Amino acid sequence: MKNLLLLVAFVLTFNHAFPQGGKVIESLTFISKSNTKMNYSVYLPEDYATSQRSYPVVYLLHGYSDDETGWIQYGEANRIADKGIAEGKIPPCIIIIPDGRVTWYCNSYDKKNIWEDTFVNEFIPFVEKEYRVRSKKEYRAIAGLSMGGFGALKLSMKHNDLFSTCVALSSGTFTDEEIVAKSEKEYEMYFSGLFGKSLQGDSRLNEAWKANNPLDLIHSIPLDKLKTVRFWIDCGDDDFLCNGNSALHVEMRKLGIPHEYRVRDGGHSWSYWRTGLATGLEYIGEKFHR
Repeated sequence: MKNLLLLVAFVLTFNHAFPQGGKVIESLTFISKSNTKMNYSVYLPEDYATSQRSYPVVYLLHGYSDDETGWIQYGEANRIADKGIAEGKIPPCIIIIPDGRVTWYCNSYDKKNIWEDTFVNEFIPFVEKEYRVRSKKEYRAIAGLSMGGFGALKLSMKHNDLFSTCVALSSGTFTDEEIVAKSEKEYEMYFSGLFGKSLQGDSRLNEAWKANNPLDLIHSIPLDKLKTVRFWIDCGDDDFLCNGNSALHVEMRKLGIPHEYRVRDGGHSWSYWRTGLATGLEYIGEKFHR
């Protein structure tokens, strides 16, 4: 009996000193009704397998040219979530990382790509059926970096009935002047397939762009709807995207849209996003906690 008690005490001490953490499953596959494949990775909190409860969910969006594994491989999202949960700074939650490819999380102007429609109308319902997810708006958040920050902003604005909180890190938000000034090569590479091919100058500021650009959406979506979403905007002082992020902050202040805006020392890098995600998850957790 004495040896058994010592063994139990050792196991409890070991588990306390070296917690197991959550479970990560990478590159699962969802097939839409249109037979479009969307890969995704999932983080399940440590007690998911042993509890019967349902959990809040965070949809975490990656940056341009990355995929559903980037936030785990480079961003260490699972370690950051484990630490925040263990310290009581965020409640246990499920994190879903979908592959947005290079879509900017949009439907393309020609409807050949309907990533946004698939995500909203099919993927979110699939997640809520596949996992024990709390399906009310207050328990659903969205976050992302760079292209994913753009996606988090525009999806939470356009679908403000779905998301309670948005965390945008170094979001790919551009002013009209920046879009117009981009070289033909850069515009064609990053934007033409989504917002219109072979566009020059002001013609780039078309309806497809305005329907997705956060700086336009804050003017076209009713303020009372936007104010139901909690926004966290964070961009480094050395980031090439700082102009668009600061412009968004200024416009949101003018319109009276509540939000938190942070400028920290740093650039467009994983070291910046890892620290930003830790704080962003705490901000999300405030809503999950109440």
